[in-house]
This record gives sequence, C-alpha cells and structure tokens, in this order.
Amino acid sequence: MRDPYYLTEEQRAVRDLARQIAREKIAPLAARYDEAEAYPEEPMRILAEQGLFGIWIPEEHGGTAMGALAVCLAVEEIAWACAATATNYLASPLGGYPILLAGTEEQKKRYLPRLASGEILAAYSLSEPGAGSDAASLQTVAARKGDRYVLNGAKLWCSNGDHAGVITLFATVDRSKGAKGVTAFLVEPTFRGFSIGKKEKKMGIRASPTVAIHLTDCEVPVENRLGEEGEGFKIAMRTLDFTRPPTGAIAVGIAQAALDAALAYAKERKQFGEPIASFQGIQFMLADMAMTVHASRLLIHHVAQLVDRGASRVMLEASMAKCFAGDTAMRVATDAVQIFGGYGYTREYPVERFMRDAKITQIYEGTNQIQRLVIARELLGL
Repeated sequence: MRDPYYLTEEQRAVRDLARQIAREKIAPLAARYDEAEAYPEEPMRILAEQGLFGIWIPEEHGGTAMGALAVCLAVEEIAWACAATATNYLASPLGGYPILLAGTEEQKKRYLPRLASGEILAAYSLSEPGAGSDAASLQTVAARKGDRYVLNGAKLWCSNGDHAGVITLFATVDRSKGAKGVTAFLVEPTFRGFSIGKKEKKMGIRASPTVAIHLTDCEVPVENRLGEEGEGFKIAMRTLDFTRPPTGAIAVGIAQAALDAALAYAKERKQFGEPIASFQGIQFMLADMAMTVHASRLLIHHVAQLVDRGASRVMLEASMAKCFAGDTAMRVATDAVQIFGGYGYTREYPVERFMRDAKITQIYEGTNQIQRLVIARELLGL
C-alpha cells in the first residue's frame, strides 16, 4: 500500500522503528513463544529500550507525547509479527492512560516516568466473573476505612496482570448505585491482600498472560484512588475511547500479516500447472482481503487523529474502528487459511496462528456485539 500522505516525519520514524524491531527481533520468535505460551521478555525489553513505551506519555513525564496515532502505527507493526506481544505492549497504555486522564500530579510523577522508560508496565482490570459486557455491574467492593480503602472481590481477564507494576482497577463503593458507584484505584501487586489467580489457557495470543486477580481485604491508600468516588466508570469508558483504535490496529496488523502470507503463497503454489494466483477465484479473495485491510487502517487512523486533535467525544468512531477492524482480521485470516489449503491448517505455516489470534480482536476491549450496540445508540441518540 502507498505510504499515507498525512503522516508526519516523526510518525513515520516511529512506524519504521517498530517495523524494524518487529521483523528482525519479534517475528522470528513468535511461533516459539506461542507454542510455549511464554512471556516475550526479550521483545518487550527491546521495545522499552528503543523508547516505544513512552510515545503516548507527555514530555514532562519522560515520554515523547506523540499521541494515539503513533501508538496505532507502532501496535500494527508489532502485531504483524506477534499479536500477543502487541497485546502486552498495548496493555501498558490501557492501564496507564487513566493516570494521564484523571491522575493527580503526584500520581503522574510517581508512575508515568517509569511507564515511559519501561521500568514498570501497567494493566487495566475492569471485568469480573459477572461483569463483562455489563461493566457497570461490578461486585468488587471498596470500603473506606480512614486513610485506606479495603477492597474485596475477584477480577478476570487482566492482560499483563502478572507482569504489571501498577494496575488501574475498578471497584464499587456502593453496589446499589450501579455505574455511579464505580471508582478507580491504582493498585500495586505488593499491596497486602492482593494476589494473582488463574492464568487462562487461551486459543490465541498465547504469549500474552491473561490472569485473574483476587482481592482479600486488600489495602489501598486513599492517595491511590484515581479521580473521585463514583468517577470510575467515566474514566474507564474515556480510556477505551483512546485504546480502542490501537486495539483495532492490532487487528489490522494480524490481517496485513495474513494477507502478505497469502499473497506470497498464491504466487508460489502451483496447481493444474500454474500458480494459484492466476485463478480468478483466488484473485477475488485477495482483492477483497486487501480492500478491507486498507479500509480498516484508514478508519483506525481517522479516529486516532480525532483523539490527537482533542475531540471531546469519539465513542462512535472508536467503536466503528475497533469493530470493523476486528471483523476484518477474522475474515482475512480465515481466507488466508483457505488459500493455503491443507497446509494452512498446520503449524508449519503461520496463518493458523493468525486465525487463532484474530478471534480475540472481536472479543476483548468490548465485544463487537457491544460495539454495534454503542454505534446504534450513538446514531439514534439513545
């Protein structure tokens, strides 16, 4: 595809750096990490050393303040090589952006420089056993006792949860208030009463740890409350407006990798005495794959630019971008497996991993059914 004309030189530099790291350092190890379900320590270290963890963080806190589009560009390149590593990478701005959004100056000084350098990672913990899509129905309770809150409950589906130095965790101060009782806290794994639970055995992104969190009389200092009591749900949703575009960019990276693999294979694989790329049926598949990948990328970039320009409300566009890109990744990866035929169903080629990884992009950070619900309500003014 042609280089997008609207990218600045700095944005191109970030993309090209991420691309070089992805192709040289991450892609060669991706299948091995996937097979072993092992955390990609070395790729994550390299990304930190090259300054890519700080591109969303303001300069006064150790970052380069390049914004949402830069994050999307980096994430797509990393996901092209390994969607699990991209998920680990994105989990840090997902967990850290609430600090930038609603944190006090003291909280920003305490955490953002360490996140920018990669000294620590962040994570985001909203979901619970009974509160997935219905995120306002949290059961984890926070009760204030003097200069501390005492948290009790269980959280699920926390990406990076067992590797994070700080977790933006949501609990309720009053279950009867629904969303208006949800409050955000900055929880550190060293806090008394905090423990990591089950690590999920997943179909895809197997090198990205997804864990449960147990809070048993977990003591969190009042100064670690993020925002005021009852502001947590608003913080959570505004954070997702920022992170849904790069989540869509993970999907674009997977889809582009699947398309690239299918194109190369179609040129090499011969049947009936000629490359299968010469067959119109295959050509039409490849054309449809390319169109939707390109459209997804443009939609992601559009909403990221809205965020960077300070748009006050991007819920509609963010949901569109995440939903369309996730559906595209699943469709394109599935078509890539089909083009590879029987070989595509084996682990000898990477397209089966792309297909497994693609599925999560329709589920995490809000299922695509929820995205369609958000889109419809925004259109109808409900």
